[in-house]
Amino acid sequence: MFAVQTTFAEDAVDLVPPETSAIPVAEPAGVSTFPKVLRWRLERFFADADLSPKADPTMWGKIAVGMAVLAGSWIALYTLHPAAWAFVALYLLGGLAQTFLLLNIAHDSNHNAISSRPVINKSLNYVFDLCGISSYMWRILHHRGHHSCINLHGEDDAIEGRGLFRFTPHDPRTPLHRFQHIYALFLYALFSLEYVFVRDFQSFFLPGHDYLTRTKHPVREYVILFAGKAFYLTYMLVLPIVVMRESPWLVLTAFFLVHLVVGISVVLVFQTTHVIEDTYFPLHRSEFENGVYHVFATTADYATENPVVGWLVGGLNHHVVHHLCPYVCHTHYAPLTRIVKQTAEEFGVPYRQHATMTRAIWHHLLLLRQLGNEN
Repeated sequence: MFAVQTTFAEDAVDLVPPETSAIPVAEPAGVSTFPKVLRWRLERFFADADLSPKADPTMWGKIAVGMAVLAGSWIALYTLHPAAWAFVALYLLGGLAQTFLLLNIAHDSNHNAISSRPVINKSLNYVFDLCGISSYMWRILHHRGHHSCINLHGEDDAIEGRGLFRFTPHDPRTPLHRFQHIYALFLYALFSLEYVFVRDFQSFFLPGHDYLTRTKHPVREYVILFAGKAFYLTYMLVLPIVVMRESPWLVLTAFFLVHLVVGISVVLVFQTTHVIEDTYFPLHRSEFENGVYHVFATTADYATENPVVGWLVGGLNHHVVHHLCPYVCHTHYAPLTRIVKQTAEEFGVPYRQHATMTRAIWHHLLLLRQLGNEN
């Protein structure tokens, strides 16, 4: 069984009843506070249904579909010798498959949510490297630089604007930020290009965070960094030009278009769950007595009743549950979100959500406009 993760909580105890005990109808004695009741109910869901919190048949099907589409697009490129427009279309199809794999497979494997066997999670985590991103560095930045410090000023890597954006009211405002809601989508589209060519190398060799500076990276991770980048650039750029005899400009154009798709998709999926009008941006870790309250104050869901959105974005629209239960496979998120909503309503704890992803994006841009115009 799993334990709901509350990174900031001091009382994050495992409330799973013993395997041999009958599951009680009501919460057991001593389980009366919102964090404890919520954790107990989320864990009871799996006990009652006799379910594993790891991958179910739906998840294994998603893995198969994503891998098949990516492999199929490249097989078609090599065997069909398509015209220029068809080459770009198939290349973009491969890019869509990469986006799907990053959101649905790589992210879950990074959290050890796919299997109880570490080797399976580790193997699937190399999907990041397959897409040109260091799986090792992404794991560090995502866990230490986000999950352990959600929306925390000066620590959460996901809300660092690097001078181009003002994502929190605690960041200094510059005249450029007045237009950030206008240029945001254009720069978001360049996110994955920056990650592939700049961010990984910067994190390894010119770290900007103390936790990166203090970390002694294994030699093998330096080797994998360069080997992974070389493999990615070879199959994405070199082979289409050398083996398929495609125009370098055609290949580079297709490559750029793929990254526009990957970049804007991944950024919007995540930013709309933390950087919106009514989420909170704490200055200190000690502002909340329990990490569960921190998650609810800084995180929002969207389109939780739309299974298509959930299927495409790897359940990350159920973001509150993801932060509460990061080691649970995302294909279980929908019923867990219903438990979260009901329990939050019972205890009067604000639960943030938008009915659609479009509304979430709109409120993200509204916050950018507000922060760009207010000190």
